[in-house]
Amino acid sequence: MQRISAWRGASSSRARTLAVLRSALARIEKGQGGAAQAPAWGRFALGAPAVDAFLGGGLDRACLHEVQAPGVADWPAAVGFGLALALRAAPGRPLLWARQDFLESEAGRLNGLGLAEFGADPTVVSLVRGRDAETVLRAGVDAARCKSLGAALIEIFGDPRACDLTATLRLARSAEASGVTLFLLRIRVGETQTGPPSAAVSRWRACAQHSRALLANAPGAPGFSVTLLRRRGGAADRSWRLEWRRDQGLFHEIVEGRNASLSGPVPALPADGAATSVSAGRRAG
Repeated sequence: MQRISAWRGASSSRARTLAVLRSALARIEKGQGGAAQAPAWGRFALGAPAVDAFLGGGLDRACLHEVQAPGVADWPAAVGFGLALALRAAPGRPLLWARQDFLESEAGRLNGLGLAEFGADPTVVSLVRGRDAETVLRAGVDAARCKSLGAALIEIFGDPRACDLTATLRLARSAEASGVTLFLLRIRVGETQTGPPSAAVSRWRACAQHSRALLANAPGAPGFSVTLLRRRGGAADRSWRLEWRRDQGLFHEIVEGRNASLSGPVPALPADGAATSVSAGRRAG
């Protein structure tokens, strides 16, 4: 199995990290013929009829969406939900994942086998690790300007000062200009209901959810309890229980009373089995 493509600049040099990223993006564009291969931007459906109906057909491409984890225990669920949305937004197209480097030791490395098990092609996933939130956000802007990408995930911890309204506006405008769909994954966003101001078109909270048992009581598909906190120009404050069906590449709604569950949450976990706890003193930016 081929490994995930990964680039990492020296932790002491933010400029070098971004320079290597830009070189990588140039190679992606060259491999894609230097032009976007995406269809009309439009919208993408999640695959669950009730959710898509509430969303008016789905979520918009070529913009910024935000997924929050209210606590460390829900970190894998929020990341898995964000990845699934990216796969729905840009099926089969190159995907870039930018994350703070310390997350690798806290939550586990991205693993090609784990991505494949989730339904993502690891050969089209590119990883960039940044020293801090500011570097990761800059990498997200550069990714958004690469028209040959389908989508990008930007994973940061806490509420760093660098991730303010201005930073999210920069991401949103870059996405609108290029057609790349961005997903900002925010872990432990604080005590407020929705977190700090953001230019994201939609804002979600994702938590771990019971998985439906398969034959012989085997763990089933990854489960998510998601709440649409905010949506520009539309209704929000609505929750669903969903599972991700990797073979079909879509979400399925779990309807209360019609689905047997295991005894505990079974979120999408890191493929290498690393723990997801974070010490209280861990830096946030």
